[in-house]
Amino acid sequence: MYRFFEQLSSRIAAPFVGETKRNSKVWQCHCGQSIFFPNSRCLACSAALGYLPEQGRLVTLEPGPDQNTWCLSDEPGLELYRRCANLDTPAACNWLFSAHDQGEFCIACSLNRTIPDLSIPENAERWCKVETAKRRLVAQLIALGLQVIPKAQDEDTGLAFDFVGVDLEGKCPSTGHANGLITLNIEEADDALREAMRVQMHEPYRTLLGHFRHEVGHYYWDRLIPDSPWESAYRTLFGDERASYADALEHHYQNGAPADWQQGFVSAYATMHPWEDWAETWAHYLHMMDAVDTALGFGMSARDMDFDYPPFTLETLYDPQHPGGPAFLSFVNAWIELAGMLNELSRSMGQPDFYPFVLSPAVITKLHFIHLVIQQSGGRADEVLQAQ
Repeated sequence: MYRFFEQLSSRIAAPFVGETKRNSKVWQCHCGQSIFFPNSRCLACSAALGYLPEQGRLVTLEPGPDQNTWCLSDEPGLELYRRCANLDTPAACNWLFSAHDQGEFCIACSLNRTIPDLSIPENAERWCKVETAKRRLVAQLIALGLQVIPKAQDEDTGLAFDFVGVDLEGKCPSTGHANGLITLNIEEADDALREAMRVQMHEPYRTLLGHFRHEVGHYYWDRLIPDSPWESAYRTLFGDERASYADALEHHYQNGAPADWQQGFVSAYATMHPWEDWAETWAHYLHMMDAVDTALGFGMSARDMDFDYPPFTLETLYDPQHPGGPAFLSFVNAWIELAGMLNELSRSMGQPDFYPFVLSPAVITKLHFIHLVIQQSGGRADEVLQAQ
């Protein structure tokens, strides 16, 4: 995105041109068949496939010289890999890791502390859906250069997941984050139950991937903001997180969001407390980055689209003078137009809006702040823009 956008006008449609088709979301098997992120076997030639998280690509495999080892069909003998032990479980994990590494699981599956009770018939399908969403999350975190450390390796600063259902006392678990542990009610993987909850909570959007992106935002707030050079600026933009969370929660559910919340927040829930504002904005940042990247990866063209949205300007950004500001601004403006197009496509099918949110200038400022925090932490957020 970076150099490419700088050569184009600020017109929002500019990034979506056919000549720049990428392969970030679509790869090819050695037989020429298109293969996709979740695939573990080519549907055309039955070749084994695996995902390399550090390289961000799906590859065709050939058996290696040792039992349960594999090598890349286009790089035979250069490196040996193993397939995740969850490949043949309902999790259906297609990720790879170095044959020299200890353990049985890939980086994504090594984050699991508790998996669903598979003696419950519905939980096999639920777990598959949950793991598919989690792998998309982890792949994006790695692409951004963020550290993904399992709690099993570092209890104090690591990340872990509990996928649980109703306990022995009949109590339903709450989805949330605490000290690096993300808990998900496994029933969220039931589309009907999740939709009923969405309506009950008056939410415009509720998905498994959205849950993960929101909750992991809390985790990275803990890792990146407290006692850092960003802390003061965070409080200026999002508010003082030292305010009572319990009081803020009670006030939110008793009174709802302020009438003018869309002027400064990405969602009504973001108004509840500065922590939730950060987590909601973080989740939207990940949504936007992945969706624009996917659109460009499939060669989407908006050259002939007749949108007349006024683009955001540099003054909207947290740091208008930052060297990467023009590229980030072009990404944001591209997202506005892409979301508008996809909303119309959804409406033409009688479906709810693809992206039922309005981004105000204040939200763009917060999104740019998050981008800069991630860039300073991992050093690869700008690389993702450049790749786009």
